[in-house]
Amino acid sequence: MAIRIVRLGTKRAPHEGVRIGTVRRPPRGVPKSKFSSGNWYDVWLPNLAPSPEAVKLALSSETPRQWGGFVKRYRAEMASPENSRVLDVLAALSHQANFSVGCYCEDESRCHRSVLRQLLLDRGARIE
Repeated sequence: MAIRIVRLGTKRAPHEGVRIGTVRRPPRGVPKSKFSSGNWYDVWLPNLAPSPEAVKLALSSETPRQWGGFVKRYRAEMASPENSRVLDVLAALSHQANFSVGCYCEDESRCHRSVLRQLLLDRGARIE
């Protein structure tokens, strides 16, 4: 039982479980009926996606300091009571079920997935 942190649209791992899309928008050009079968996501959870303003910070960051500004902003967004409770639920569920969370970015190190991974670990999540 564990959470996998994945890139949406990639091949699923065996026993991956439900794939949760932590993205602001659905994949472009993909019919809703193909979200799951195309390995995008089974459930959409935009609450855990960075705000449009935070995305702008991430995309424009060229230095570690600028990236740090994005991380600080995203962490603050995830500290809201609503988002914090969702993270707590996912961390607890990781001990009872297999599932994955992800987004579209190619490089996890420059993506909110890297921060999301740490936020879940900080809550005691089991992550593969």
